[in-house]
Amino acid sequence: MSEYTARITWQRQDQPFVDRRYSRRHAWTFDGGAVVPGSSSPHSVRVPLSDPAAVDPEEAFVAALSSCHMLWFLDLAAQAGWVVDHYDDDAIGVMARNAQGKLAMTRVTLRPRVRFAGERRPDRAEHERLHHAAHDACYLASSVTAELSCQPMIVE
Repeated sequence: MSEYTARITWQRQDQPFVDRRYSRRHAWTFDGGAVVPGSSSPHSVRVPLSDPAAVDPEEAFVAALSSCHMLWFLDLAAQAGWVVDHYDDDAIGVMARNAQGKLAMTRVTLRPRVRFAGERRPDRAEHERLHHAAHDACYLASSVTAELSCQPMIVE
């Protein structure tokens, strides 16, 4: 068993509170020392009470799934002897009502673009197999109930 921690810090300072006109800007501090500015999504709470330059929980959810998939993909590609030169993903999360009528992240679509190097490169079937294996191995993908799909592309 492993534990992962994050410290989330918000301070009211001199803002009013009970009228709900307070800043949602806060900080995420991780055990390695990284500090990430956080906020509610401007889709949920209007600017200036939300900070569009900060990371909101919904974006972080999508990024965490994409990052987990990428890290597994890179490891599996290296194990198979494929050299990856570049990987990027324009992942999209959809917030909608779930079967219980609650707002939830109901779908996340990963759209990774991968550029391989070297003489030996995977064909489309092998590339898709690697993504499928990465999805199966990703701890976070195994932890969510939202539909998670992957639409990989090889970049030449």
